[in-house]
Amino acid sequence: MDVAHLGIMIPIIAIAGAFIMIIYLRKYENQERMAMIDKGVDPQFFNIKRQRNTSLPLRASLLLIGAGVGLLFGYFLDKTYDMEEVAYFSMLFIFGGIGLGLSYLIEERKYKEERIAEGRREGQGFIK
Repeated sequence: MDVAHLGIMIPIIAIAGAFIMIIYLRKYENQERMAMIDKGVDPQFFNIKRQRNTSLPLRASLLLIGAGVGLLFGYFLDKTYDMEEVAYFSMLFIFGGIGLGLSYLIEERKYKEERIAEGRREGQGFIK
């Protein structure tokens, strides 16, 4: 097989395999639910709401924003002071780190607000 044909076949086979895997997962999940209902398990068991974890998208977005701003500042330093590669790498790491630090602060504030709201719902008052 030629390399060009192989390069075309790999994505097609990967997409078809992923599609077939999703179909089979849904099929077996449905069979499992039907078996549990036949045994008398409450169908509300399947409607468990999961808490959304937003920390990964927040962290990734602020890291990429920081990296973009870092590259912009690196370009500015390169054109202004002829710093070459040093400006790009240093600004990329500095602003990427600032983005990660900012995401940490946002997550901590969100976590504290959730704990305060949880304490008020339970009637305990303010939790530090």
